[in-house]
Amino acid sequence: MARENINDLLAFIAVARERSFTRAASRMGVSQSALSHTIRQLEARLGVRLLTRTTRAVSPTEAGERLLQGIGPHFDEIEAQVDALNDLRDTPAGTIRISASDYAISSILWPKIRTFLPKYPDIKVELMLDNGLTDIVTERYDAGVRMGEQLAKDMISARIGPDFRFAVVGTPAYFAEHPAPVHPQDLVQHRCINYRFQTSGGLWAWEFEKDSRELKIRVDGQLAFNNIFHVLDAALAGAGLAFVPEEIALDHVRAGRLVSVLGDWCAYWDGFYLYYPSRRQSSPAFVALLDALRHRS
Repeated sequence: MARENINDLLAFIAVARERSFTRAASRMGVSQSALSHTIRQLEARLGVRLLTRTTRAVSPTEAGERLLQGIGPHFDEIEAQVDALNDLRDTPAGTIRISASDYAISSILWPKIRTFLPKYPDIKVELMLDNGLTDIVTERYDAGVRMGEQLAKDMISARIGPDFRFAVVGTPAYFAEHPAPVHPQDLVQHRCINYRFQTSGGLWAWEFEKDSRELKIRVDGQLAFNNIFHVLDAALAGAGLAFVPEEIALDHVRAGRLVSVLGDWCAYWDGFYLYYPSRRQSSPAFVALLDALRHRS
């Protein structure tokens, strides 16, 4: 097979899996127009349409899905065999893609990775912001980060962070106008800042626990974000009450910019874990990174 045919097939696999010319082009390091031209050439050469394009989405046709299922695993195996050659290198090398939430990236991953990378100049790490429960196998991530209670049973996992809890916070000015809640149910009478899940699109119910009693409260307000730091910023601006990881609000509470309430109802949760499919265990680069990320109490 000619080299250009192989490149065209790789381009098709990238677009079909990403369901996006923009994301596929970014991943391959080419322009979106060049990638679109490559796909059109491949379809013309094969005499069949491989992708259905709309203004909002890209998806494989029946022929495209058949081609993807037929050739995709073979290219994956080639990639895996090439990666396995890293075992023969003196130093680990390769690219590791990790899907994680904004809070996990800032509080757990980045503080450790920034000291890890200078020791391993041949390892590249891509941290992809994802506040949903993405399927890392389908999206071709090497690993993901979730709290212990959210881990998939068919994945291997390693603890990378301590237990933590969320806190209900608001500004002193807000509480000067509204009585502080003394029970989670009181939150339904307050202006709250919601958090919307990226994957499901649903609003997060605030979760509380006290004396083995668990409560989930659906709050209401004028604002919703899918980034926890934007929720915190809105609370600092006096837009209402926020439910955020205690760690990111603590300095503001200590400085008097925010007031924390309902602390006796805010229980600690199982911390963050790195989870991954078993095929990643053999990569020296992944093993080195995993060791650096492990939580050591």
